[in-house]
Amino acid sequence: MTASIQPTVTAARAARPIVKWVGGKTKLLPELLATEFPEVRARAKLLPNGPPVPYPVQFRVVGPDPAKVRAYADEVKAIMRTNPNLRGINDNWNESVKVLRLEVDQDKARTLGVSSQSIAQAARTINVGTTVGQYRDGDKLVDIVLRQPLEERNAITDLANAYVPTSVGRSIPLGQIAKGNFVWEPGVLWREGRDYAATVQGDIIEGLQGATVTAQLDPLFKPVRAKMLPGYRIEVAGAVEESSKGQGSIAAGAPLMLFIMFTLLMLQLHSFSRSVLVFLTAPLGIAGIAAALLLLDRPFGFVALLGVIALMGMIMRNSVILIDQIEQDRKRGADSWSAIVEAAVRRFRPIVLTAAAAVLAMIPLSRSVFWGPMAVAIMGGLIVATVLTLLSLPAMYAAWFRVRRPEAAGG
Repeated sequence: MTASIQPTVTAARAARPIVKWVGGKTKLLPELLATEFPEVRARAKLLPNGPPVPYPVQFRVVGPDPAKVRAYADEVKAIMRTNPNLRGINDNWNESVKVLRLEVDQDKARTLGVSSQSIAQAARTINVGTTVGQYRDGDKLVDIVLRQPLEERNAITDLANAYVPTSVGRSIPLGQIAKGNFVWEPGVLWREGRDYAATVQGDIIEGLQGATVTAQLDPLFKPVRAKMLPGYRIEVAGAVEESSKGQGSIAAGAPLMLFIMFTLLMLQLHSFSRSVLVFLTAPLGIAGIAAALLLLDRPFGFVALLGVIALMGMIMRNSVILIDQIEQDRKRGADSWSAIVEAAVRRFRPIVLTAAAAVLAMIPLSRSVFWGPMAVAIMGGLIVATVLTLLSLPAMYAAWFRVRRPEAAGG
């Protein structure tokens, strides 16, 4: 029989856990475990600060037949092993284990008057034991277990010599109606929605996120999906699945969030038209977000989405400052065209400086594996949105309220 051992070595501070030998030789812990303990499935991982997933990259094979699910999962596993960004690939069904299975001749058993319950009881008594009573030891109850001695249950032939009762009160050897065979079967079987589900999973190399490697692997499973029988499928799991759950929770609260934001803009600007104009500037940073994430090769996941939401607030804040300055100049008696131009000139430095301070503050955070996408999204989006706000918002205001230059109006 085989056993699967999976110790987990957790390092809280070091991104590259190491082990120092007495002789002064230093090895990375994954390298040490792979060379010194090749038969053991071992993991060296950091304390997770993201979605609580067993492995960052996971694909779930689901279907009604465990044998076919096992075969499809092996194909998925073989494809995943071709990716150089993955290591320690395995599945949650673990290695197959050897079990003893009784093949009962039901016709002969019914003829002799032996029930399936009697056969199960006899097999349990000889191998595991049957509780026949309890013994009180002080304030504890200790089970009294009836089981064959070790010398009488140490071989598979001993099971065949066990006696089972018949319906007429006699006993016959179990070997007359059942035959014991060793077979291999999965160590653990998991289900998902009443179907069998085998999750193929693996760790990623340093400096990457699970979403990046998942996006690389998912298109490679098209040949496997194409030949799958009806009722079988491959689902994306792991960090991507947990991230999508977080995005779904944000989407559920988005209408309320937008309503509150628009209400606060109305209270600040006292105008529906100006509030809508500010609201329209929120997406100005999308181009910068996409460019920054593509340039620095960062995934657009749940953390990056949080950065986009925060960035929308920063952009609208700059728009509110600029429009509020325009309205103040108009109240002081300046014509609308001059108020637009002067407000853009006077607010240029404060808006640029606050945006630069936010971008510079995100630089240290951009190196983080987890928080990096959020920082990169804010940096790229804020740079582009600041430029577009200073250039396009005055033009949008003039077009929205039909403001013309005094010379053009007089001519």
